[in-house]
Amino acid sequence: MLYLLSDLSSAFTPLNVFRYITFRTGGALFTAGLFVFWFGPWIISLLRIRQGKGQPIREDGPQTHLLTKRGTPTMGGLMILAGAVVAILLWANPRNHYVWVTLTVTLGFGAIGFYDDYLKVTKQSHKGFSGKFRLALEAVIAMAACFTVAVYSPAALQNQLAFPVFKDALLNLGWFYPLFGAFVIVGAGNSVNMTDGLDGLAIVPVMIACGTFGFIAYLVGNSFTASYLQVNYVRDTGELAVVCGAVIGAGLGFLWFNAPPAQIFMGDTGSLALGGLLGSIAVATKHEIVLAIVGGLFVLEMMSVIIQVASFKLTGKRVFRMAPIHHHFEQKGWKEPQVVIRFWIIAVILAMAGLATLKLR
Repeated sequence: MLYLLSDLSSAFTPLNVFRYITFRTGGALFTAGLFVFWFGPWIISLLRIRQGKGQPIREDGPQTHLLTKRGTPTMGGLMILAGAVVAILLWANPRNHYVWVTLTVTLGFGAIGFYDDYLKVTKQSHKGFSGKFRLALEAVIAMAACFTVAVYSPAALQNQLAFPVFKDALLNLGWFYPLFGAFVIVGAGNSVNMTDGLDGLAIVPVMIACGTFGFIAYLVGNSFTASYLQVNYVRDTGELAVVCGAVIGAGLGFLWFNAPPAQIFMGDTGSLALGGLLGSIAVATKHEIVLAIVGGLFVLEMMSVIIQVASFKLTGKRVFRMAPIHHHFEQKGWKEPQVVIRFWIIAVILAMAGLATLKLR
């Protein structure tokens, strides 16, 4: 743990630089990226050998995918998680409870996604294990995380929902808060999972959201900046910026191999884990509503599926040509790179909108 090296001496030494969150965030980003760049080809080769036919492609999906994506290995989330975890353990403060809560949610959701991917690959079916059971497992992990966050939150903020823009507006949810927080975390995990359908489509918006929430965590965890921006000060959450830096670095390394045409897919292993990570950081920093803005692209993807299913069951008609919505635009004639890059642009705009709530008074 490089952070602990700065405790070896109370006097000024070059090692004291490790006390700075900004320095360690950059170190985590670089370490995670280098790890994935270095070990990525070996991991891809191993997964290709182990999986044989690769990720099964939905027969009812875009027909072009049957030709261009068949045989591509999945579970690329293992690359992201490995790089991020190594960097977090190396650069983050191991005494910080928020770091461990976030890691627990990320790895727990990643394990669920891994098992789902494993079933899909071994059975050569796009269906994993029971959706209800999967959601139940996610909910248990998320609720445990929310209870822990509530314990370590400032007394004035425990079980409180903070509203953006209206700085002093707090809604006491009482014992309902862990349920609400779990809904945010589970919803974030599954929304990112829905978005992961085209090469590079999910990982870049995840990195944009991580960059945004890394900045938010740094500001919220600093008493001076929190007071200046009139946001709720949540002590120790600044360390989550290091976590976000590690994810961005690992994401950049993964994007090198996931850029069109993808050499590997993220799979549920990565998408569930990364969504859960974003949700847990939002809960820890008391910015759950801002996550719906910053992660608006993920919300749009999830809502398109919900609307499509509800419409078909109630009326027998479909609202979209295909859901999630990125497939709708493919069916309208957009090329895959067009869909991906335009969705990236939307993600940037939404991130800027989320950051704007910090200064609006």
